Amino acid sequence: MYEGESLGLVGESGCGKTSLSKAILGMQEHMSGEVSCHVSRPQMIFQDPYSSLNPSKTIGWLLMEPLRAAGILDKKCAMSKADRKAAAYDMLARVGMDEKYFHRLPSELSGGQRQRISIAQALITNPGFIIADEPVSALDVTIQAQIMELLQKLQEEMNLSYLFISHDINVVYHMCDRIMVMKDGRMIEIGETEDIFHDPKEAYTKSLLV
Repeated sequence: MYEGESLGLVGESGCGKTSLSKAILGMQEHMSGEVSCHVSRPQMIFQDPYSSLNPSKTIGWLLMEPLRAAGILDKKCAMSKADRKAAAYDMLARVGMDEKYFHRLPSELSGGQRQRISIAQALITNPGFIIADEPVSALDVTIQAQIMELLQKLQEEMNLSYLFISHDINVVYHMCDRIMVMKDGRMIEIGETEDIFHDPKEAYTKSLLV
């Protein structure tokens, strides 16, 4: 992947998309090969905003906790509680959420609002590289457009690289600079988005575009 780009990852269910994302994050057991990542602690935005947030914790806690954990792992990243709180408020603003949500629980938020918090939680440690696993598929179409626009805005502001996993080829078209096609655990085609859409080389890729 290139710095600041969005790489779409497409393929049928079971082709290996989730396994690849877990391997990048160090969550996949019994794998061979090597993962080379030039940013610290890549993060993930999950598909389901209803299950990815701890329901017993406030939004403020959910945003501050990654910063506390990062400080334990790396003393250079340690922050005071006041600084962690300020960073959480700043990230709320970045994802278009009012300060009043800091003390609320996930159950008090809509699906779109929860996904904004999931995005904020992934970005608050400034990871540089984000794996977005079907980040809009659980949302209404109108909310999908808002979240996609937010992701693009944050990418520009924070110079983020996205590995964007989706079964929706139209979402990938609007979000990604390049597309990688997977089949049976292997990459079979990769190229610029316009090239993949208008001049695919593999029959399998063509079938995904139908």
